[in-house]
Amino acid sequence: MGGSLWISHGATEAVFRGRSFITVLPLALLLPTVRVSGQLIGSPLDCHQTCVCASNIVSCSKMNLTNVPISLPQYTAVLDLSFNTITRLRAEWTPVPLGRLHSLLLSHNGLTFLSSEAFANVKKLQYLDLSSNCIRQLDEFIFEPLEHLEVLLLYSNRISQIDRTAFSGLNSLQRLYLSHNQISRFPLELVKERSRLDSLRLLDVSSNRIKALPLNELQALPAWITNGLYFHNNPLPCSCEVHEMVARWYLKELSSATDFRGSHTCVLPGQQKEKIAILDLNKVYLNCSEVTAVDKKAFLEQFLILDCDTRERNMTKSWVLPGNIPVPRANKTALMRTEDGSLQIGPLNVEDSGVYTCYATGESLNETLYVTVMVFNSTDNGGLENLKTAYTTLIGCLVSLVMVLIYLYLTPCRSACCPGQGLEKSDPRGSLRSSTVSISRAHAEAGQEGVEGGGFANKHGAFLQPKDLLEQNGRLNPIGEEDEEWQGDNRERRRSDAESVSSVCSDTPMVV
Repeated sequence: MGGSLWISHGATEAVFRGRSFITVLPLALLLPTVRVSGQLIGSPLDCHQTCVCASNIVSCSKMNLTNVPISLPQYTAVLDLSFNTITRLRAEWTPVPLGRLHSLLLSHNGLTFLSSEAFANVKKLQYLDLSSNCIRQLDEFIFEPLEHLEVLLLYSNRISQIDRTAFSGLNSLQRLYLSHNQISRFPLELVKERSRLDSLRLLDVSSNRIKALPLNELQALPAWITNGLYFHNNPLPCSCEVHEMVARWYLKELSSATDFRGSHTCVLPGQQKEKIAILDLNKVYLNCSEVTAVDKKAFLEQFLILDCDTRERNMTKSWVLPGNIPVPRANKTALMRTEDGSLQIGPLNVEDSGVYTCYATGESLNETLYVTVMVFNSTDNGGLENLKTAYTTLIGCLVSLVMVLIYLYLTPCRSACCPGQGLEKSDPRGSLRSSTVSISRAHAEAGQEGVEGGGFANKHGAFLQPKDLLEQNGRLNPIGEEDEEWQGDNRERRRSDAESVSSVCSDTPMVV
């Protein structure tokens, strides 16, 4: 009996052990689920062990948290979760709206994922720190609910892709830090006139992978934007265009150029990829032109608009004319424009040349800008008038040349030796003989007429001169002999006629 009883007792113990094992096993299986659920939801806020709660500030920094604590007070204004291991920021990280939360710090957490609805319950945020994480991309409209956000820190991540609408809706954003990432495209939409964030004062894209800048668009931006536009320490190729822009910003004393003068570098062409300071390109490399202050140049009767391009926006501005003369309200040639504080002058005279001064006063900065105006003593179309005068002179010269050619070659010839007047070109001797015979006949007819009319016989008809005239055209008269000589030997007379004919038919043109 005892043995049987012992067996029964052992069997009963074994049954109880089996039941307890079956009972404990489900509980053991449920424990990981609870732990996982805790990881997804987060542990309740503990202001004594894991966090420090001081009034409306909750600081849970460096507590090795993997999730955001739940049951946060609705009066929380500052929440510090930096230096933890929160790798994913889900939409349900705060199930209730935190209407008073204005600062959220999540730096140094290893964040790799941001839900598109992660900020739906914290719409009053003004300061968001997501720096020093592992974020790789920014999706579309991810920050759209944060219409009150003023400062956004995204530096020291791995961001390589930014959707063009990622920062849409951030109408109050003033400072955006994107340095030390892998960005290869300059986000021009953030500063371009029609699409830019109206309140943005600082954009830092330094220390990225940007190899090209929209230089024309950047140079057209006002100084209150370019003063806070930081793009240094990017692999930009060296060019004189980049040098000119940085040099002009340096002359204007913009903070983006003066604060990081040595960090504005570019890469020289070649295999070595040597870096050099951009402001040194005009000394050794590329031989870029030296950039100086730009003066305004104009002509008479033109109008000019002088910009008071200050480093801050919405400053109080006033202008002083050359000679330290304030701009009067009733001045017709100088008018200050109220929308941007610029000065319009014109129609210009030579007396308007000089230095115009703009005094700007702001809350934290006062500026004095000088603009030198030079008015030339001519109109803008003076070059066109000179060109017209040159063309008129040229046409006059051509017309004169044509008239001279017409006079020399197209005037009718009435001389006896002209072509077509009885001379034969084929035989020079025949031409001379025929000319002699024709002139002899002419002399005979002239002599008869002279005897009948009481004149002098034996004179050439073409050179009838008074008897006492010994010279003609500065030389001796070839036919000035006495009448008795012409009545001598017939051979001598013919020889004289032949000489006279040769003189008459010489190459010198004669006017009859």
